[in-house]
Amino acid sequence: MPNDPIPTIRSFYRALTLRVGVFTDSFLGRGRPIAESRLLFEIGREGADVRELRARLDLDSGYLSRLLRSLERHGLIEVAALESDLRSRRACLTAAGFAELEELNRLGDRFAERTLEPLSEAERARLVEAMSQVEKLLNLSFTTISVEDPDSPDAKWCIGQYFAELGERFEGGFDAGMSIPAEARDLRPPRGAFLVARLDGRPVGCGAVKGIEPGVGSIKRMWVSREVRGSGVGRRLLLALEKEAAGLGIGLLRLETNRSLHEAQALYRRNGYREVAAFNDDPYADHWFEKRC
Repeated sequence: MPNDPIPTIRSFYRALTLRVGVFTDSFLGRGRPIAESRLLFEIGREGADVRELRARLDLDSGYLSRLLRSLERHGLIEVAALESDLRSRRACLTAAGFAELEELNRLGDRFAERTLEPLSEAERARLVEAMSQVEKLLNLSFTTISVEDPDSPDAKWCIGQYFAELGERFEGGFDAGMSIPAEARDLRPPRGAFLVARLDGRPVGCGAVKGIEPGVGSIKRMWVSREVRGSGVGRRLLLALEKEAAGLGIGLLRLETNRSLHEAQALYRRNGYREVAAFNDDPYADHWFEKRC
């Protein structure tokens, strides 16, 4: 790494913003700036809650309102209050908006093709791999991890995703009632802690630590969305859980995992967890690990 990485990072961002059309009022030649075009992508085919858009894109409410009004004037979206909560609004694409999104996707594909055209096969492969790595590392850099109440909506959503994935991957499915419990009361200080990882305001991972006896704790509910899996978010969650455990006076961490969860096993081994003999009778466990922190 260069002694001072800041000039390289700034140069990369300057090159990127110049080439993707930040300084033009006609992104991909469609007669509107990049911000409005990006908003169409974010609203997408399913529509989007305005509050979620504001959080996801980290936009000032006034600026977002101006962007939405402009798209409405052009007949590309409709914004209406939700029947279930009149204080909330949802943006949806119109028929013209769907057509515009299709055209933007077509032009975006063509822009990507033109990016690759002057390069050799080897150079194309290098560029695509570099872009993939940059995206993963940027996602990791901008992922936040915070302590959360295990009964919060985002925490419950993450746990639901975690259970659903276990049901898909375990032979014979998964029944939470048969596994060793991790009740919400045990995942709050001083008994434990629950963490949620977020990217662009939306949850992409979770994990918990639970005290099981004096000085000993258990890692529970470790889950990372497929969207960011492989980018390092799991490792950051694990390190954050170890820090929380230390603050709770836990010096030995234990966990169990199923043989189908290969990524989890690799994560634990890379981060100093050693496989040990079974220390509980969880019916879904095939491997047991521990680490002194």
